[in-house]
Amino acid sequence: MSPLSHIGFDALSPDVAVKAVEAAFNLELQSVITTYPSYVNRVYGLVDTDGVSYVAKYYRPGRWSREAIEEEHRFTRELADEEFPVVSPLADADGDTLAEVIVESGDDEMLFRFALFPKRGGRLFDAEGDEAWLRIGALCGRLHSIGGRDKAPHRQTILPEVSTGNHLKSLEIDDIVPADLKNEFRDIAEETLETIIPSFEGLPMIRLHGDLHRANILDRGDEGLLLIDLDDMSVGPAMQDLWLLLPGRRHEVGKELALLSEGYESFRPFPWEQIGLMEALRFMRMIHFIAWCARQRRDRDFHHHFPDWGSRGWWLRELEDLRDQRSSLDGP
Repeated sequence: MSPLSHIGFDALSPDVAVKAVEAAFNLELQSVITTYPSYVNRVYGLVDTDGVSYVAKYYRPGRWSREAIEEEHRFTRELADEEFPVVSPLADADGDTLAEVIVESGDDEMLFRFALFPKRGGRLFDAEGDEAWLRIGALCGRLHSIGGRDKAPHRQTILPEVSTGNHLKSLEIDDIVPADLKNEFRDIAEETLETIIPSFEGLPMIRLHGDLHRANILDRGDEGLLLIDLDDMSVGPAMQDLWLLLPGRRHEVGKELALLSEGYESFRPFPWEQIGLMEALRFMRMIHFIAWCARQRRDRDFHHHFPDWGSRGWWLRELEDLRDQRSSLDGP
């Protein structure tokens, strides 16, 4: 048997994906398959012969270890057990929520891990008006009150020297940055990390959603809000889940921040001591996006969605944005 490869989804057809779900979860599925947009994973909408709808998520090979995915599932189930509004993965006959399938691809073999979820609908939450911000704050406060109870040692840690440092190492190993721009990119990144690292020292690290922008909150009407997509679950400072929700920089969002904190404090103290991390975390996310693109650049569909990625013009724009964000750390 050849070593298992971790290079993308080209070997995974919808037919193979559906048959694997049927076998793992003892289901008989209809032939209609809905492919949902996802830049990272492969996500399929499925319906069984009784008309019950599901969502199957195939995790990007090589992105997370089995242990890391299981920590995501444990956190999600813990939230659900506390009646927090989240969709948790279904278990198979053995009680496992993570399944695997090996697919032959030429002379190689591909390992794909997947999970099955009940389908839950809803509309994107419209974060307009005072009440909306209070509701989002309460959702985050409740999430973090549960997230702070336990650890997740196999998940990514949101710290400049850890998560961002690893991104920079992978970009250097892959030799992604154009040769004539490499020194400037390295200088901006390394000097900024050196500046922001002290701000993170001694802060409490908790389990987070990790990618908590407003598109990951659904409004289910009378049922309330629903948090979705914990694929980027991380460990880090609470502010990581809060700054992404806000519509601007720190000096632009005073009203929204006041309402967000009021709702948050219904469940736990708001982390005002971390407010200065907002622009540092924004810089770190910009590096994260560059590394995220680099990992997927060989996927068949990647350049359809990002046709200009990797061009000289693209890198010049990224460098300009990084310089601007670096300057924002000195204040408005």
